[in-house]
Amino acid sequence: MKARLDAILQRDQAEYLDRLLPQADRLLTEMEAYAAKHNVPIADREVATFIEITARMSGAKRALEIGMAIGYSVVHLARGMGEGSLVVTIEPNDEMIKAATDYTQRAGLSDRLRIERGKALDVMPRLNETFDLLFIDAVKEEYQHYLDLGLPKLRTGGVVIVDNLLWGGKVAGDHNDSSTAALREFNQYFINHPELRAVILPVGDGLGYAVKS
Repeated sequence: MKARLDAILQRDQAEYLDRLLPQADRLLTEMEAYAAKHNVPIADREVATFIEITARMSGAKRALEIGMAIGYSVVHLARGMGEGSLVVTIEPNDEMIKAATDYTQRAGLSDRLRIERGKALDVMPRLNETFDLLFIDAVKEEYQHYLDLGLPKLRTGGVVIVDNLLWGGKVAGDHNDSSTAALREFNQYFINHPELRAVILPVGDGLGYAVKS
């Protein structure tokens, strides 16, 4: 979620775009309220919508998500990919897994989800599968490792989406905390990666978007 509404854009622009977003359905609204109440980081609504549109447009049928939380992005991915698809998602927190399992069951999407419990850097090397879409939204200091482990599992022409790359605008300033420094370094790595055609968009809290060549 954004650090604040005007973290990236000027406030009037951010408020205008926020008003344009259609009302979420009852389940998603409940998930947003739960995340706000319990301080659970989930994707901004426009980011989640972008992910769903991308999944649908690209024809993706298998997605790998790094960082599930309560399953907000899972719901959007699974809805976008449609019947017969599979989201493989990695999450170490039992409380988050319990909440996500409940929400995805209520959404009627349990058959499109496989949860891998554990830390992503431990789980990813064990996955011997090929994916159409890779979504990264977990420990910021580990983003480069996620990309390095995920790219060999992504098909040529597959899509990479990475959240929080502008980090409340801090990456463009003089902040040097560990997350900001790691994201600043990752952004350079991502944009210049020889296997990717990549861009960073001022959507949500900054969204990396790339296609594997």
